[in-house]
Formats: sequence, C-alpha cells, structure tokens
Amino acid sequence: MERRTFLKTGALAGAGLLTAGLSFGKQEIRVTDGRRVGMIGLDTSHSIEFTKILNAEDASSDLGGYRVVAAYPHGSKDIESSVSRIPAYTQQMREMGVHITDSIAELLQNTDVILLETNDGRLHLEQAVEVFKAGKTLFIDKPIAASLSDTIAIFQAAKDFQVPVFTTSSMRYMSNMDDIVNNKSIGNILGASAYSPCTLEQTHPDFYWYGIHGVETLYTVMGTGCQRVSRVHTPDTDFAIGIWDNDRIGTFRGLRKGRTGFGGEAYGETGIKSLGSDSGYTPLMKVITQFFQTGISPVSPDETIEIFTFMEAADESKRRNGAAVNLEEIRLKALDQVRKTW
Repeated sequence: MERRTFLKTGALAGAGLLTAGLSFGKQEIRVTDGRRVGMIGLDTSHSIEFTKILNAEDASSDLGGYRVVAAYPHGSKDIESSVSRIPAYTQQMREMGVHITDSIAELLQNTDVILLETNDGRLHLEQAVEVFKAGKTLFIDKPIAASLSDTIAIFQAAKDFQVPVFTTSSMRYMSNMDDIVNNKSIGNILGASAYSPCTLEQTHPDFYWYGIHGVETLYTVMGTGCQRVSRVHTPDTDFAIGIWDNDRIGTFRGLRKGRTGFGGEAYGETGIKSLGSDSGYTPLMKVITQFFQTGISPVSPDETIEIFTFMEAADESKRRNGAAVNLEEIRLKALDQVRKTW
C-alpha cells in the first residue's frame, strides 16, 4: 500500500475489555486497569528480558504495575540471526503466561500500551503506524528505523495521530550518567568519548544495527548540536569524530574484534569521569513505564533524529573516504525523501 494512503486510513477497532487477571499459559498474569502491555516482535532477547522484569512476582513498584499480557511474534523476515530466534522465544513467552496473537490487530484489541521489539528496523514504520491508528502509546526499541527518512516519518506519524512515542538504547542509563549529566559532577561537558560493539548488518546503515548503543551513549553526555562527522573504517574497528557547537568534540569507537563492551569518558570543566558500566535493563524499564504513565518522552524527537542523522552522516563519510560530512546536508536530503514519499 502506498505510504500516504496507509498513514491516513481510519483507526482500528478500540481496545478490548480490561481484566484484573489474565491466564493464558502456566501462570496467571495480574494486571491493573490500563497497564496491559502488548509486545510486537519476538526476534530479540530484549523481548524475553523485558517480560521477565515486568512480569516478575516481586516486580518493583517503580514499574507501575505494567505487565506483558500478549505478544505478536513477527518480527524480522529475512535476517537469519533474528528470524531463527522466533520459535524458541515464542515458546518462552507462552511459558511465562503471555498470549501469542496471530496479528497486530488482535494484539491491539487486548492491550493498552505497546513495546515494539521487532529487531528489523525496516518494519518499524509500518508497524508503528498501525499502533498509532489504534491510539496506543508506543515504545520502539533500537533502532527506531533502518533509515533517517523512516525515523523522521515515524515521528511525523505520531504527531499526526497525537500518540506519544519514545525510543532509546538502554546505554543511556549507564551507572554514572545521572551524576555526570544531571548532577553536573564534572561541570559543563567539553567533550566525550564512547565505545560499544558495532556488529554490521547489511540491511541497515552500519551504526544503526548495534553501534547505536555507543552513539546514543555519546549523545546522552554531549546533547544535540553536532555539526559535522568524519569516520575512519577498518574491518575490525570504526572511529567517528563529531564536532559540536562551541568546538566541542565527541567520538565513538565501534568494536568488532577482541574484547568488546560498553563505556566511555566525559571531559568536563572540573574533571574527567568514566561513564560507568552497563546497568542492565531495569533502569530502562522504569523509564519506559513512567513514559507509559505520563505520555511524555524523556528523549526529544529532535535528539533522536540527530542521533540517526549522525550515524547516517558517518556512513556518507565512509563513502567519501573519511571526509567530514555536515549533518544538515544529510537531514535535508532525508526530509526531501519524506516529502516525496508521504
């Protein structure tokens, strides 16, 4: 279906009746009115880990009583590393009492808020629009899309349908981030470096698939305002250098050989501090459930769009043999594509 027509067609049927207890498998899921979580995509380990956190018998009160009650398994279609996970993850979800639906439409009829977990960002725009039409608040796992134009289109669709949407990497909530960013423990940030694994997937821009974790880490510290990016690429490593306003420099190192991990350093007016360690998924789930309650995204669309512009500009720099690429050039090109498509 042509995208403009798909976006503008009418809303799906309303949500089903709320229940205090849903028993779909080996256990009963107790859920408060308005707290039924639906999940799209069972092709990533995040699907299992997020469900374990939310549905735990001793789940933290900070999670607001949200429970995953239903899931639609699909999901990547042609990325073997993702497709191959679906059968086992579907069975695990059943064993946790989660109802497996035959369609997104069925999922939407029986849930209140949605986690879009499909690993393949190429499917996110179409799947997100179906959620927006149903008026369901939506979290989209990384990457929000497989192109900058689709990223922009998702936020435009959310605005058109007046539905809250939020996306982030869990690395935004590394152990020292709050102290550095909110408490300003080293004063104003003059620069930062970040690193993460950077597995490549041919269907996505290089950093979108896994480097997004390190790039989002960098942006959590630096904020928006990057003007240009240059990139050095080898088979084992990527290194991207961003120049921000006020001549601040931020760098991302993508790792594909040897020991890998997540981390970095922030350089401030009064000190230098490690970004800390991976804090797991619980801090992210607390932020997501707060978003479900308030409808207010803790990360602005402008920041997310700039993150994906940075990564797409890094791809363009690679094509230009490491030459610096202005983010505005890449953003305007993507906007033109959105206008032509929509």
